[in-house]
Amino acid sequence: MVFSSAIFLFLFLPATILADRILLENRLKNTALIAASLIFYAFGEPVYICLMLFSAGMNYFLGRLAAKDGAVGKTGLWLAVFANVALLGVFKYADFFMETLNHIFALNLALPGIRLPIGISFFTFQAMSYVIDVYREKGLCQRRFPELLLYISFFPQLVAGPIIKYKDIRLQLHTRVCCSEKTAEGLRRFTIGLAKKLLIANTMGQTADLIFSLDNGQLNIMLAWLGAITYTLQIYYDFSGYSDMAIGLGKVFGFQFKENFNYPYQSASIKEFWRRWHISLSTWFKEYLYIPLGGNRKGTIRTNINKLIVFFTTGLWHGANWTFVLWGMIHGLFSMLESSRYFPFTKRKWCGHIYTMAVVTTAFVLFRADDVQQGMHIIGQMYSGFHFEEQITALFLQQLDPLFLCVFAAGVIFSQPVKVWLENKVGERGWVRYLTLGLSLLLLLVCICNLSASTFNPFIYFRF
Repeated sequence: MVFSSAIFLFLFLPATILADRILLENRLKNTALIAASLIFYAFGEPVYICLMLFSAGMNYFLGRLAAKDGAVGKTGLWLAVFANVALLGVFKYADFFMETLNHIFALNLALPGIRLPIGISFFTFQAMSYVIDVYREKGLCQRRFPELLLYISFFPQLVAGPIIKYKDIRLQLHTRVCCSEKTAEGLRRFTIGLAKKLLIANTMGQTADLIFSLDNGQLNIMLAWLGAITYTLQIYYDFSGYSDMAIGLGKVFGFQFKENFNYPYQSASIKEFWRRWHISLSTWFKEYLYIPLGGNRKGTIRTNINKLIVFFTTGLWHGANWTFVLWGMIHGLFSMLESSRYFPFTKRKWCGHIYTMAVVTTAFVLFRADDVQQGMHIIGQMYSGFHFEEQITALFLQQLDPLFLCVFAAGVIFSQPVKVWLENKVGERGWVRYLTLGLSLLLLLVCICNLSASTFNPFIYFRF
């Protein structure tokens, strides 16, 4: 994390909330939140805070340019796209491009070795979406730089999303209402996200990390599937947990962010999975890449090509490694196949669910793997590792201790819409609110105890 967890929970966050409540005028609240956001980012990236400020200033001026009519506006748009992509290219992909050139052409070019700024993919995409939206709708142009800076740098979602579109919170930057009910609801949501990370994701991650660190000869079908499934649970609870924390803190400060996850592991197709997984990113690529490429308006072949381009870019967005590209292309391939009326696995929902989770879990192996070779070996063991040496079997059984089995069961159960089902059954009764408040406080206490006993374990999406 940018802050240590203890400093964030017991010092930074209470001080920021207190300052927000003491200050009554909205501009003063915005100023306090900007200062808190810059301190938050500078604590972990004291050098790259200049990069974020440069990005915000650049997109502010290019947004003003894009708001003009005719060729001037179009120039501002293309300059913004080029400049933002160039920032990502230099700070995130320079080593990757050099390594690829060295490999293809047998060169020995020196790698730049540029350290990846935290959250650059998120705040760059957010800033770029602002300029594009301003070009499309001139009235969205923000004349006051501090408000645009707050939009780009707001600390709850700065380093790992969700990606917020400016037009969705434009009015909230000018005026917003903070009340005790929203604050309590936001803190409950924050606590749920924290529990997802600390209690489920980290526990699943311990097993996944162990299995992915094994030598090739130490794997068989049981360990390979256990590693793949535990990582599938880890990344869901890790990332959706962060999104819950960001949405909850946003609510504490009067902002209403859209949901970023909607139970993706109940999907019955890859297409449905991407409507439910990392919704802000999939929406971003749909609105700013897929539709401008032509979407599904130019025939089947062009539609499939557009899908592959989008998923290639989605994979590359996640990291400068061919493992991420292959992960994206697997999703693109199956999304393309599903559009065929002859594709058999989505005809029935139960069959579609099994097929979707098999593809998602298998693809996540490449997402987690250090390189393509490791990923392909683990996938190979998942489908052909029918050897059961005593040492491998013993290692598999060692993972299945009571704590792991309880957390694993909770992870599987709560990845489904159990909460929605319970809310529909119980309804809005008075005692439910007090019960959920008590459970939230208990959950927060458990998380604090867990933090005091555990080692530093950052969110997975911090590295993107």
